[in-house]
Amino acid sequence: MAEFIERFSLTGKIAVVTGASKGIGTAICAVLADAGADIAAVARDAAGLAAVKAMVEGKGRRCLVIAADLARVDAARAIADAVLGEWGRADILVNNAGIARNAPLVEATLEDWELTQAVNLRAPFLLAQALAPQMIARKAGKIINISSQTSSIVALVDHGAYAASKGGLNALTKVMCAEWAQHNIQCNAINPTVILTPMGEQVWGPPEKGGPMLAKIPAGRFGKPVEVADLCLFLASAASDMINGETILIDGGYCAL
Repeated sequence: MAEFIERFSLTGKIAVVTGASKGIGTAICAVLADAGADIAAVARDAAGLAAVKAMVEGKGRRCLVIAADLARVDAARAIADAVLGEWGRADILVNNAGIARNAPLVEATLEDWELTQAVNLRAPFLLAQALAPQMIARKAGKIINISSQTSSIVALVDHGAYAASKGGLNALTKVMCAEWAQHNIQCNAINPTVILTPMGEQVWGPPEKGGPMLAKIPAGRFGKPVEVADLCLFLASAASDMINGETILIDGGYCAL
């Protein structure tokens, strides 16, 4: 095997991926499994999880499916217990699950605000908190938080709750690095522009909404789930061991303007 392939290989690794049943999460499961990782796939959608399990096992890797609602405080501990009970460790955590309840600030509801923070920010904190101790004990781990260009980097109208949750996730990523880098744990955040998942299509599909956004992207297109997954592979592999505490854009040049 060529040396560069070895640096990107995840053979023998255990990866926990939330929001795994569709979109970016499914793409991440596929790419990490292709690289050799066994997958613990977490989501609410039982049918979607069954499809992911079949896909991962079709690649010759093991797949543990965990049905969980990350809006619940007790979900993170249950997920960690299931993974550690099955495999004894988690080498990679990808906090991908997220929701968007978009509305103008003066119309946003407290219910939508609280739910957005719970899923997009509290759940990644609780899951990392639950899985980090065994990474610290083994002096090895990778934590990848799927954040957003719409965070502490760029503001978009109608995205107050979402942007606040993702800005908090970027800040949390840096504190994870500050506390856990000494234990050889790398913690980074991926900040995509619009990615054409079902949720992305719902928000940005109408031409009156998507057109002005596309005009701001020099690449002239929105992103694909596999493009996020490929960066996730890099950050999960030994090839990125010196990259820590970063918030990395996938935005087609949006923020270069």
